[in-house]
Amino acid sequence: MKARIDYARFRSLTERTAAALVSISAAVKESGLDPKIIELVKVRASQINGCAFCLHMHVAEARAIGERDDRLHLLSAWHESPFFTPRERAALAWTDALTRLDQGHVPDEVFAEASAQFDEAELAQLTSTVITINAWNRIAIAYRFVHPGQP
Repeated sequence: MKARIDYARFRSLTERTAAALVSISAAVKESGLDPKIIELVKVRASQINGCAFCLHMHVAEARAIGERDDRLHLLSAWHESPFFTPRERAALAWTDALTRLDQGHVPDEVFAEASAQFDEAELAQLTSTVITINAWNRIAIAYRFVHPGQP
């Protein structure tokens, strides 16, 4: 696969909009939301969207903050895995629902589960995480960003 545009070039061409997405991500990291949940959400949305660039980046970032490989390997089957806490499961269900909007609107039971695990401010931060990674996934896929180490 050949990149249509280099990531750095994209960032320079869209300086203000790319900076806005980076700013949202930074704000979420500073919000106090568990960093492991943030990275699990980013990896999960990137799995659903099939974004190799973002998967490469966020799996590495998850490992850097201590996320275990066995959990990362089972993330695509989180529904069936006992490795995730109720809070993480709620975040992953929220991520799946917001990422797969083509399958219908976010179900009430998913919102109820997320609301039971996260207060309003946390859920707003979680939502910001999901929408931001989905935006980055779409940008990276559209321009075929190439992750480091790809031939």
